[in-house]
Amino acid sequence: MKALHSFVFALLLVLFSFNAFSATVNINTADAATLDAAMQGVGPKSAAAIVAYRTKHGPFKSVDDLVKVKGIGPKAVEKNRDKLSAGESIK
Repeated sequence: MKALHSFVFALLLVLFSFNAFSATVNINTADAATLDAAMQGVGPKSAAAIVAYRTKHGPFKSVDDLVKVKGIGPKAVEKNRDKLSAGESIK
């Protein structure tokens, strides 16, 4: 029984550690499939629009710049802010 408790504790520790330290998705390097999977409320069409916008206009300076993409509003940005990054500062 003690071994089972130890196993369950170790499993929970691993699962919570993975979530706590999971990396954010870089909106300047991610492909449409990655953005679609990572972003809540953003489907394949909007994810492709993010990549197309980035290709045409260059890298995003911040996650807030996503509102410049047609179909991505401030609510979508706020809902996904903790999952996204724009990478290193772009000057």
